[in-house]
Amino acid sequence: MPTRIHWIAASGLLLATFAARGPVAAQEPTNAYTTSIDGVAGGRLFDRHCSRCHGIGGTGGEGGPDLSRGFRRASTDAGLFAVIREGIPDTEMRGIARDQSDQAVWQVVSFLRWLTRGMSVSGDTAAGAAVYARAGCASCHVMAGVGGLDGPDLSDVGSWRSPDELRSDLVDPDESVQPDWWTMRVTHNDGTRVEGRRMGEGTYSVRILDADGRMWSLRKSELTAYERIETSPMPSYGDTLTESELQDLVAYLHGLTRTQ
Repeated sequence: MPTRIHWIAASGLLLATFAARGPVAAQEPTNAYTTSIDGVAGGRLFDRHCSRCHGIGGTGGEGGPDLSRGFRRASTDAGLFAVIREGIPDTEMRGIARDQSDQAVWQVVSFLRWLTRGMSVSGDTAAGAAVYARAGCASCHVMAGVGGLDGPDLSDVGSWRSPDELRSDLVDPDESVQPDWWTMRVTHNDGTRVEGRRMGEGTYSVRILDADGRMWSLRKSELTAYERIETSPMPSYGDTLTESELQDLVAYLHGLTRTQ
């Protein structure tokens, strides 16, 4: 019976091997939403749903700890997901609203991971502030109530634009232009030409804010020429700033957050 003996011996060895290894652990789910865009989206969701306790940006609030210092209840992404989704029993930590998708929860996880390790931003913020002034950015952008109104308010831009996005905004501003910042060029049937920021547009009318700060409300039926410009009025700084200056400016802008 040598064959049967060998089979029994092999079976025993196999069972011993599994016993030594212990039970096979279930594989934890992994986060598929880890880009800088996901982190920024997660930060916005966090501010909307979690800031009442943990503060804007997660640095501490009424009844909630400063999450930039780490997490006491979870060490893995899957653990953070579970805490955010379900909350913690017998504590004030409640789960996020049930109408939020799993993707949204994973994006909050990505934001929290960024919060504890920080995004890698090379550059000198003080030098970046000097580049901001020298490049004339304040002529179009307001910061802390000072500056122009032809571009977005940058007072807390680091809270809603990642370093990669900020660099893209500087080098290729036409890549992602929000409709709020489109411009329009029209000619009225009396010959008047108007060009400026598109403040509102409906089926029958359009509102334009011109360079002198005048608001025009015009009926489309009275226009002989009509052009919507969906590119950015902001110039590209890819050729006018050195690589070092770009890094410094991105570092400066990324440091402008709601927590300051």
